Amino acid sequence: METLKIVAVSAGLGRPSSTRLLADRLAGAVRARLAGERAVEVRVVELRDLAVDIANNLVTGFPGAALREAVEAVAGADGLIAVTPIFTASYSGLFKSFFDVIENTALTGKPVLVAATGGTARHSLALEHALRPLFAYLRAVVVPTAVYAASEDWGSAGDAGADGLAARIDRAAEELAALVAGRSAPAPQPSDPFDAVVPFEQQLAALRP
Repeated sequence: METLKIVAVSAGLGRPSSTRLLADRLAGAVRARLAGERAVEVRVVELRDLAVDIANNLVTGFPGAALREAVEAVAGADGLIAVTPIFTASYSGLFKSFFDVIENTALTGKPVLVAATGGTARHSLALEHALRPLFAYLRAVVVPTAVYAASEDWGSAGDAGADGLAARIDRAAEELAALVAGRSAPAPQPSDPFDAVVPFEQQLAALRP
């Protein structure tokens, strides 16, 4: 059987970078969930190293060798992890520019996990109003759980617990691994009886004598 290819795109600008750290943790979690089924190859694409090539491609229309190879890796991946820092309530310009140079059909049907980092939890909605629409436009299949890591999430308190960063990473990784492997992700168990929504038709049927 062919090796499954997971590519994580990190748009972090610093070294070290919390964006790269989140990309590594997500990639490792996805690898762990797929390792028992198929051989898994994980690659992280650092956009920081491709910034000049991306700018030149936008101006000239021709990618350099390193950018062309990165684009081919993303297009050929079985699953994609896309992680960006949040600047001014949206993804970074470097992140957007990289996906601008990819053919708009290259991600059609591809499983994608979106994630972001930021200084405050107030920016977490950028995952829903910026990243998810971007990949929907590219016709990718975005997993339900998006992962946002604020500064406080990297401490022991923010990383632990049912809603901590580690739990969110595990849930998102399981969803991406399920799509990549072609299996159904386990349905979440409602913690409250009011979380279980009964279809209206079923409620009507229960009232009939």
